[in-house]
Amino acid sequence: MAGQAARGVGGIARFILVVAATFLGLLAITFFIGRVVPIDPVLAVVGDRATPAVYEAARERMGLDRPLVVQFFSYVGDVLTGNLGRSISTGRAVVDDLGRFFPATLEMATVGILIGVVLGVPMGVTAATRQGSLSDQVIRVLGLLGYSVPAFWLGLVGLAVFYAGLGWVAGPGRIDIFYEGLVEPVTGVYLIDSLLAGETEVFWNAMSHLLLPASILGFFSLAYIARMTRSFMLDQLSQEYVTTARVKGVPERRVIWRHAFYPIRIQLITVIGLSYASLLEGSVMIETVFSWPGIGRYLTVALLNADMNAVLGATLVIGSVFILINKLSDVLYRILDPRARR
Repeated sequence: MAGQAARGVGGIARFILVVAATFLGLLAITFFIGRVVPIDPVLAVVGDRATPAVYEAARERMGLDRPLVVQFFSYVGDVLTGNLGRSISTGRAVVDDLGRFFPATLEMATVGILIGVVLGVPMGVTAATRQGSLSDQVIRVLGLLGYSVPAFWLGLVGLAVFYAGLGWVAGPGRIDIFYEGLVEPVTGVYLIDSLLAGETEVFWNAMSHLLLPASILGFFSLAYIARMTRSFMLDQLSQEYVTTARVKGVPERRVIWRHAFYPIRIQLITVIGLSYASLLEGSVMIETVFSWPGIGRYLTVALLNADMNAVLGATLVIGSVFILINKLSDVLYRILDPRARR
């Protein structure tokens, strides 16, 4: 018992150490990116018409006259205390901006990955069990489209057809202007906050705005998840124990879902985790097309305005999400696969 407790404590300590080391590496990458890009943060603040004296004063005030190592440790200390600087674009603290914009991206990506998992996994299983059939060909074509169709084009077509043409969904933005300010932000996620406030009209309006961009993101994740599920299932269906189960007369449904699908669930956790992280990071085009006030659009505006504090802050958040999702995938992997605990 004592040995198991010691191994458990050791495992937790290793987990914390790995996360800390990875986060420190992320801080180093973002810091040096901010120093090597051909953008002068001082000019972004004072403007290109500032006198040399004003420029030097701003440079000293921003701490850029100090040695690079000193600047790095100062940067680490600021990040750990929640100080990411002030955004030139918005005039607010970057931490406050990220608290406003990241929940919007989180909301859209979460609904998108749910669509991708609910549809993509059964589609992948169907394609594998009916290899070479018409349904398999259709699913493979959809997967190919998910890899090849540009996100901005699909977003524009979706707006033209489902919003302007059919009127099935609401237009760009997160919510109609009529409903803005009716719900007190608690989580920053409109669907949750509206339900907490009991405002069902706000909920359905937010859902109407969310449905199309989330479905487009879901289509891209669906293509990846369906393709990987099909590949994993084809490998399992060729195994001897699956053939033996069929020879013994085990019902086909049980053969598929218990004998073939059950072993691949661990691999799918990694696939779904990576897909979710990519949606959080790669939604820039969709957010731009749909005027969605998320972190991708915030990062794009910051880059155009040479707003390095906002760029580094947004990059840090996205990188932290990747770290968190990867580590959660590892934890789930160990829970579901006893062999990984040894």
